[in-house]
Amino acid sequence: MTLLSSAPGGASVARKTPSAPAAPPRRKQGGVILAVPALVWYLVFMVGPLVAIFVIAALHWPGMLQPVSFAGLQNVRTVLDDPVFMDAVTNTAVQLVVALPLMIVGAYMLGYYVAQQPPGHRVLRYLLFIPGLISTPAKAMVFYAVLSPDGLFNGALDKVGLGSLADAWLASPSTALACLIVLDVWSGIGFTAVLFAARLGSVPDEIGEAAQLDGAGHWRAMWRIHFPVIRDFVGVVTMLQFLWTLFGSAQNVLLLTQGGPGSSSTTLSFLVYQKAFIAADLGYSQTVGVFLFLAGLAGLLTIRRVFRQNY
Repeated sequence: MTLLSSAPGGASVARKTPSAPAAPPRRKQGGVILAVPALVWYLVFMVGPLVAIFVIAALHWPGMLQPVSFAGLQNVRTVLDDPVFMDAVTNTAVQLVVALPLMIVGAYMLGYYVAQQPPGHRVLRYLLFIPGLISTPAKAMVFYAVLSPDGLFNGALDKVGLGSLADAWLASPSTALACLIVLDVWSGIGFTAVLFAARLGSVPDEIGEAAQLDGAGHWRAMWRIHFPVIRDFVGVVTMLQFLWTLFGSAQNVLLLTQGGPGSSSTTLSFLVYQKAFIAADLGYSQTVGVFLFLAGLAGLLTIRRVFRQNY
């Protein structure tokens, strides 16, 4: 602001006075408002069901329209004393220990091969992605047609003179779970390989060229050079496949073996479905769901620790 003042002799002199400090800009609240719907969605559809699992696990609830009573830890004792639950734990552990390493290692090697852009690599990407485009019932029908007593696999054994090895693969206690594991690996390995190929394609070419100058072959470059670079991505993909195998195996069991023979192919996720929708024992079902949730959480933390970057 400028003021005029009189100087000696009658001359006017302009004098500037300090202006008032500018008001601080107002913080925009639009971002907070836009986040409210997502937060509400998360609380209602993510946190809400999680809390409901723990609440129902403490109830005696013999069906949706039946009276409910508080059971406390009785459901936990019932579950731990049930031999079917212990069989489900064993089957789930075997499924994860066998299927997950086969899927991740095989997919990484396939992805590395595709990332080298061999002849026909574009067609190969589509071929690897095909199992991910087939619905679960369709995949189950394919495996049933192959592994049924009169299926293609037994027919092939008979053609080559090994008919004595033929078996009802999906109905045998010794092979039913193995068939489900093969289905899990076949379903996930191609899709996972495409993900690995996409990530490996973003690794700078200078890294591979430097490895070649040092005399590294493809095997060494794959595991000693490229794998450490994408180690964190391998961890993310492993976590996704771990969750899919742990929680998504129920549909394959339901479509192919119904958990049998006996409980030889019953997994934890199928046991949750069986007790809730067939046996109508919601308290037992959600108690198994609590164990399943804790197993998933422990597995995720373990995988994250194993595959964290070392630099």
